[in-house]
Amino acid sequence: MGQLQPLPGLTMPPFEATRSFCYQFARYTVLAEMATMPEVTSGAEFRMVDLTQKVLDKYLTPEQQHVRIKKANSDETDPLHSIVKFFASFITKQTDLFARVRPGIYRVHNDAELVAAEESISDAQIEDAAIADGDAEAVEFDGWLYAFSFPALRRADAPFPIKVGMTTGTVEERVAFQCKGSATFDNPVILGRWQVKRVGAAEKAVHYVLKAKGKWRENVPGTEWFDTTVAEVESIIAFVAAG
Repeated sequence: MGQLQPLPGLTMPPFEATRSFCYQFARYTVLAEMATMPEVTSGAEFRMVDLTQKVLDKYLTPEQQHVRIKKANSDETDPLHSIVKFFASFITKQTDLFARVRPGIYRVHNDAELVAAEESISDAQIEDAAIADGDAEAVEFDGWLYAFSFPALRRADAPFPIKVGMTTGTVEERVAFQCKGSATFDNPVILGRWQVKRVGAAEKAVHYVLKAKGKWRENVPGTEWFDTTVAEVESIIAFVAAG
């Protein structure tokens, strides 16, 4: 099973006709509200697309829901409501927020599943979560910065999408955990790993530099993907570590 930590509390991001808004709305509004619905808390099976539509209708007008948004790498467009529904399903699969019964149908996890998930969580995963949450003691942990991508995304002589993250455990375990349930048939390729002091602060610094250079990929799930190269990531990490 994947990560079972509850998502952050209900948040309504400012409306924008962007894929970034769709992701934030799905994660912090749709799924947060869905988790409190009687249809979900009762333990009965529910159809995710139906409950997602209920939240869409509550917070967005029909006009907003039907705004068409350009795809990242083509001139084709999709309606906003379809993108939100995709992200709600995608995030649920990645985080294992609900148990998947069959395609499109979910339920809350039962006690046995929760116990099994708790027993499968490693100390490194707990430390990583503490760092991500800004725990005052956890941010002092040393660890690893890493970069990975997928074979279909790699480029030999140009920047390509690379995820830059951190862990206090093994890089292989962290990458495998992050990719569990992802919508890809490729196995991730670890492009590099660098041992650093105060890994949480180091990761934030590297992300800041990459964002300042305009490398952040906004219209993708997650916040750690950048159009960059391994050499550029390595040079930024060296610069941060020397500071």
